[in-house]
Amino acid sequence: MATTFKTLLPSDVVDTRNKLHEAIPVTGTIVSGTYSDNNIKNHTHGMFQSVYDYPYLSSSANHIFDITSGYASDSAVASSATTNQLTTKNNIYNQMAQVLVGHDTDGNIRQFDEDGNLAEGTKLKETFFVNFARLLTKDEIKKGSFNLQLYLSGNSPVGDAGRDNLVSIQDLNGATSFHVNSPAGEYGVLYTGSATAGNEVGLVYYQAGVAVLTSSIFDAGVAGNTEAAVLTTDYTGSAQLLASGTIEDVADVLRHRLHNVSFNNTTELNSTVYFCRANANEFNYSSNPTYLSGSKIRVKNVEGDEPVSYITTVGLYSPDNELLAVGKLSEPLRKTSSNNLSLRVRLDF
Repeated sequence: MATTFKTLLPSDVVDTRNKLHEAIPVTGTIVSGTYSDNNIKNHTHGMFQSVYDYPYLSSSANHIFDITSGYASDSAVASSATTNQLTTKNNIYNQMAQVLVGHDTDGNIRQFDEDGNLAEGTKLKETFFVNFARLLTKDEIKKGSFNLQLYLSGNSPVGDAGRDNLVSIQDLNGATSFHVNSPAGEYGVLYTGSATAGNEVGLVYYQAGVAVLTSSIFDAGVAGNTEAAVLTTDYTGSAQLLASGTIEDVADVLRHRLHNVSFNNTTELNSTVYFCRANANEFNYSSNPTYLSGSKIRVKNVEGDEPVSYITTVGLYSPDNELLAVGKLSEPLRKTSSNNLSLRVRLDF
């Protein structure tokens, strides 16, 4: 316990914030073949499908993302005679929309907007949702780094053979042109090709870690598809409507069309830096009982030598002299009246 304290000045305390990024690649083989779907968990409630990086019954498996789908109540799909899980899909759309888009001034749930302009423009009414685990996204997805590659057509459930029309879906210009009108934080528009009108196919919510894709992206992949068409569930070319398939069916097909997903995550590191200064006439003695031997200072050989101490630890105390944090030096620092020291102590949180 220290017996001598030095009060830090306001200029000795500095707050900083740094962002650390990590590249996250998820290959299509992991989610559609490597483990014979033993890493895919279908829940009894049928509301979403969970994907793991290893067979999910293994203790080493990590949850990486969930897949689900839904549509708005005024979508053409909702009135289809072949609608499957109508209420569930509509509830999922409303749940995701109220969390990610919010409500209008009348209290109604807003719909996902193609270009982020909530007041006008084309709405995304039939959608797929890919909800990435926090294990991958950390604090947020780095803006401008998201890239999801999908095959729009083909008849092979596993592997690249037999699948074609590969497109890259990216948040082009996301680093500078993101939107902030979401209650869930910032989000960017997903494009195929260039970041121009007509190429919008979805949205990515950076802090929430959710990608929203419109079902109309697959129109070019299956002949005769309507906007509600999803893909094919039997991989032989017969159109499977979003309405008639279960959420599990939709998730299976979407997984098998996935070629690759990559992005950079972000870890926000907040730090407070304390500059602890020992001036020439400070901390030249030690209160440690072992500093003395027979009432003589151990580190002095000649009576007239200047006092010497060795600094090994820095303690940060509250105004009530309660020890809050301890910093250990890699090696003792010699302190005499002929020198002064400035120690930089950083607390990360």
